[in-house]
Amino acid sequence: MKSVLITFDQAFYDSVIAVLDRNSCRGFSYIEEVKGRGSKTGDPHYGSHAWPSMCSAIITVVEDEKVDRLLEMLHRLDKSTEQLGLRAFVWNIEKSI
Repeated sequence: MKSVLITFDQAFYDSVIAVLDRNSCRGFSYIEEVKGRGSKTGDPHYGSHAWPSMCSAIITVVEDEKVDRLLEMLHRLDKSTEQLGLRAFVWNIEKSI
């Protein structure tokens, strides 16, 4: 299993959730209004296209064999609009309860 953290502009919540649904990622945690430091000055701000200044984040658990497809679909979604500002980060889950 892998853990996937997805950051994006919160206006695109439904689009990101649709990608998760198509990949059978039913369980996730959603965090609204994430602050970041993506500006050239380092000041926190919301909603630009540069990580980490996204408005929202989702963390989910994905089966190993579904990770590549999920990332590919998220990448296509990100390419469809400059305002989305989507980024995805993946790491191994070593233990869980």
